[in-house]
Amino acid sequence: MSGFTLSDLERIVEERSKASPEESWTAKLFAAGQPKAAKKLGEEAIEAVMAAVANDRDNLTYEAADLLYHLLVVLKIAGIPLQNVMGELERRTVQSGLQEKASR
Repeated sequence: MSGFTLSDLERIVEERSKASPEESWTAKLFAAGQPKAAKKLGEEAIEAVMAAVANDRDNLTYEAADLLYHLLVVLKIAGIPLQNVMGELERRTVQSGLQEKASR
């Protein structure tokens, strides 16, 4: 099992965002701005859903990796640290998912 974490990926996104857009897909997304990055996130989400519906485990794994990467890019462009998202998830664990949804 790998010791690679989402925090590791967040750090890599940060580092690569500072590269030349000609050398890094991450930097290219940053240069294009949030609309482009968000569009890519949406595309990857759709591809992950399609793989899940098709019960294609290998492709779902691949698309889930793309989805997580693009989510971290969108968060970084928005200035939202992964820790904020993790804090929100932690906050939600004190109640059931049904209770959380009912409180919205």
